[in-house]
Amino acid sequence: MLLHHYRFEPDETLFDIEKFRTELGGSRSPIAPFKAALGEIQARLDERFRAGADIRDLVHGRAHCLDRLLAIAWEQHDWPDDGIALLAVGGYGRGELHPHSDIDLLLLLERDDDTPYREPLTAFITFLWDIGLEIGHSVRSLSDCSHEAAADVTVITNLIESRTLAGPERLREAMQHRLSPERLWPADHFFEAKWQEQISRHYRFNNSEYHLEPNIKSSPGGLRDIQMIGWVAKRHFATQRYEDLVAHGFMNDAELHILSQGQAFLWQVRYALHMLSVRAEDRLLFDHQRTIAELFGYHDTPERLAVEQFMKRYYRHVTALARLNDMLLQHFDEAILRGGESLETVPLNERFEIKGGYIQARSRTLFQESPSALLELFLLMAEHPEIEGVRADTIRLIRDHRHLIDDRYRADPHHKRLFMALLRSRGNVARQLRRMNRYGVLGKYLPVFGQAVGLMQHDLFHIYTVDAHTLRLLKCIHGFRKPEARENFPVAADLVQQLPRLDLLWIAGLFHDIGKGRGGDHSLIGARDVEAFAWEHDLSERDTRLVSWLVENHLLMSMVAQKRDITDPEVISDFARSVGDETRLDYLYVLTVADINATNPTLWNGWRASLLRQLHGETRRALRRGLENPMERDDSVRETRDEAHSLLTTVGADMARVDRLWASLGEDYFLQYAPSEIAWQTQGILAHDGSELPLILLSAPTADMAEGGTKVFIHTRSVDDLFAATSAAMEQLGLSIHDARIATSSNNWTLNTFIVLDDHGHAIREPGRLEEIRRHLVEELDDPDDYPQIVTRHTPRQLKHFRVPTEVIIRQDPANERTLLELTAPDRPGLLARVGRIFMEQDIALSAAKIATLGERVEDVFFITDKAGAPLIDPERQRRLRERLIEVLDVRG
Repeated sequence: MLLHHYRFEPDETLFDIEKFRTELGGSRSPIAPFKAALGEIQARLDERFRAGADIRDLVHGRAHCLDRLLAIAWEQHDWPDDGIALLAVGGYGRGELHPHSDIDLLLLLERDDDTPYREPLTAFITFLWDIGLEIGHSVRSLSDCSHEAAADVTVITNLIESRTLAGPERLREAMQHRLSPERLWPADHFFEAKWQEQISRHYRFNNSEYHLEPNIKSSPGGLRDIQMIGWVAKRHFATQRYEDLVAHGFMNDAELHILSQGQAFLWQVRYALHMLSVRAEDRLLFDHQRTIAELFGYHDTPERLAVEQFMKRYYRHVTALARLNDMLLQHFDEAILRGGESLETVPLNERFEIKGGYIQARSRTLFQESPSALLELFLLMAEHPEIEGVRADTIRLIRDHRHLIDDRYRADPHHKRLFMALLRSRGNVARQLRRMNRYGVLGKYLPVFGQAVGLMQHDLFHIYTVDAHTLRLLKCIHGFRKPEARENFPVAADLVQQLPRLDLLWIAGLFHDIGKGRGGDHSLIGARDVEAFAWEHDLSERDTRLVSWLVENHLLMSMVAQKRDITDPEVISDFARSVGDETRLDYLYVLTVADINATNPTLWNGWRASLLRQLHGETRRALRRGLENPMERDDSVRETRDEAHSLLTTVGADMARVDRLWASLGEDYFLQYAPSEIAWQTQGILAHDGSELPLILLSAPTADMAEGGTKVFIHTRSVDDLFAATSAAMEQLGLSIHDARIATSSNNWTLNTFIVLDDHGHAIREPGRLEEIRRHLVEELDDPDDYPQIVTRHTPRQLKHFRVPTEVIIRQDPANERTLLELTAPDRPGLLARVGRIFMEQDIALSAAKIATLGERVEDVFFITDKAGAPLIDPERQRRLRERLIEVLDVRG
């Protein structure tokens, strides 16, 4: 590939070719000497890598050594004539080889008939495999190359980067002649195809270079983006060197430095990944991050882990490379695809114009003379949605002048008004804030945001850095404004249209996680930061209080929905008092839904959506009723009974039997379930009366109710270990339990309801699958003597590799006369079954549960009592339970 101020000089001490030839001549089989040579070369390279040698010498040095070995291997075989050549192509063709990179080879034939070469070709390829080389090879004639390259841009990309290793050079020259832009893939077609290829590749990585476990080759800002620039330059300018792009005016020296430094760093990381994994590995997984950070000399400090320091450096490089890639490809687009066009120019004002759909500065001295234009540009883009992007020269001007944004700049009232005008514009504010971050302006204007750029959170729950997560949250909020959002986010889509001030939501979103990485409670730190921002930007006291409250409480709603019993009127009343009014409630709901979706897409599912919608609806009713008039427990029970009674009367139920059944259920049952659920369960129980088999009812969300999970209702005699056996049986079915409501009637029958989703987080709707689940549960739960065997049976779900210490918090819920047990533990097969077994061992009864799986960990809340129904007050008993849970559930490794 193109090189910057670097000339590779082979180091003959890496591979003594004369010594090797001597050993080869004295060996009965050539395989052993070749294997030994490959091992010695790699050992020397690894030793030099650990000693800090120039990574370019190592990567090119390995390719040079392989060149010589392959040439000697070629000599070991009898080729009938000079109508065949051995070529290095692709990355190897560029002279780049990492420890376990594929060695891409082309066996190039002059003629289409390969018959004379079949035997030596087979022997040669087999020999390369025998000596342990990881090769990727193809056998093509010159005409094959032409046909296949014409049909596939990836083929021609591979072939234009080629070198002759053995055989006549004239064959490669003939191939290159056939593949020239005049005959195949002219520069504009090639560029368009490669650009679309990159767009698709970036899409697979959510168009973000900020993944916590990035692919250093294919993620945005990775090695493929560097290679993309080289491919286009090679095709358009017929150049082998990045310096020639400077000469052509497409790059300057500063950008050349960014490119070469970024490539060197990524090469170092890739070399380390291959060396440590002992295979071709391009994913920078957590375990590798820690090891490489240590290898690169980073050490933990009180402020930051070594791995976080290393990854901050990684994100700095890939962000710079992604920006450069954006700018250069935009430049190429203007020169290659649009070079012959007469682009329409539309003035916006005296500072900016739109040219060919892209905004550009009207003067190269604009930002120097009017620094406020650094913010005005993004405001104009928000106000003019027809603008497709920023022209390359203007991107370069932004980068070269963003240093002007200093304390004096930030204190200027005009600049503050511009930033607030952007937030208050009706356009796609989220997109413009992402662009500001992309071009390094947002972190300059908001230094506290700049501190969060590239800041990782070392777990599998947060899959993006803090800044990437924040910008995705803002994108989610903008997405709620689109008509199609009503299908997946009906409540958020309605509320976002009703919020009185959307700019306040943008501000709360920008600051909600900004306090992370600075020690202490990030919500409180962020609340202080947003108060300072509000004061500096002339927000009213009322607006300041709202954004500060939102930032400080941005986790409150999800915590209550997932960890509290939201069927309890007292829980709703407490939450309503914390929120205070409907406006705050609506803002908090939209922010919460966006936050969950932007944290990790796998966290959002129908059941979590259902919980939040229920909490929002119940709290809104409580606020409208008045905080001074909370729904009393007795009133809630009576209201639910009356509604369920009316539903059953309508369908002609035997109300005398209904009343006898309900008399045995107790008040808690009518607090836990909605009237429609009570009617459904009651009908099922009465229809099942007299059967000794467990009653299993399943209900999927209705077609007009996209949110929610599949309900599994179990009515059977109350026996020990039922919860553990049920949990194990469901896990063996591939079901994920997200909620459990446990009730026992006065005549010792259970009324247990589980909310389950499949492995993809979806409700089960298919009738055949529902019936399969029902039959399996009946078979498993019909004989309590089988429960111990069911609980200990292997479950299919794989254990996550990330390690999380088990934490157990036990506290009292005096209002409901029960104990709350909060459990944080590694997600593992059969976890709920193990918890159930421990409850059985300790004579504990379960009344309800909240189940939440967050990345690599579970955060579950169990509402428990002793077998007599009393809370667990004895400290010694609490200690035994806590220690037993940690002993069984803690995963070390």
